[in-house]
Amino acid sequence: MPNVTIDTSDGAMHAYVSRPEHAGVHGGIIVFQEAFGVNPHIRDIADRFAELGAVAIAPELYHRTATGFEAPYDTEDAWAAIAPHYESLTSRGIAEDARRTYDWLVRQPQIAKVAAIGFCMGGRAAYVANASAPLVAAVSYYGGGIAPDLLDLASEQRSPILMFWGGLDANIPPDQRRAVSDALTAAQKPHEQVLFSQAGHGFFCDRRKSYEPASAAQAWSLTRSFLHIHGVLD
Repeated sequence: MPNVTIDTSDGAMHAYVSRPEHAGVHGGIIVFQEAFGVNPHIRDIADRFAELGAVAIAPELYHRTATGFEAPYDTEDAWAAIAPHYESLTSRGIAEDARRTYDWLVRQPQIAKVAAIGFCMGGRAAYVANASAPLVAAVSYYGGGIAPDLLDLASEQRSPILMFWGGLDANIPPDQRRAVSDALTAAQKPHEQVLFSQAGHGFFCDRRKSYEPASAAQAWSLTRSFLHIHGVLD
């Protein structure tokens, strides 16, 4: 269950927070959900970052239409439950939620640098957040919908962004991946594009049929290194 509440212009937004056990200065990480909600997978990722010494917070992006929403993976009727909430999201709303979550983090004692990471729908949210809040780094896992709709935000990226894609991802075709990379390159924004040829959409999630262990392990190692380089993880 969420354990903090953050005020937004559209009402209260609940968020799951995981904190390190040891005292001292910590990095902050915003963990953006998949379309399935702030579910056990997303909470587990936040917990993993806390074990690495960061304060991690996963805001409920569906707060305008639902509180505590979670949908199961790999079921035929899951999208029917998800669609009303997913389709109500706007880039404006995600940008505000990112800024409000960032503001909450930097008000916490001894928070140094803040980054964002997101998965699937959250991968797009991390990209939007990187154009909206003063992050030091962003990580996007298979962020659908960046191309073609949000390529204009490439020039507004505030910090280096690491992006993971699956070569077998039917939801994000190669031309969209290339369009994102080309837009960031044209805008002269620092970015890394990593393609796992044997991975499909959702390859990082060990609760989904699309889980690809080798790709997930490599992506996690690169994520940790990237966040360490940018001062978010020790």
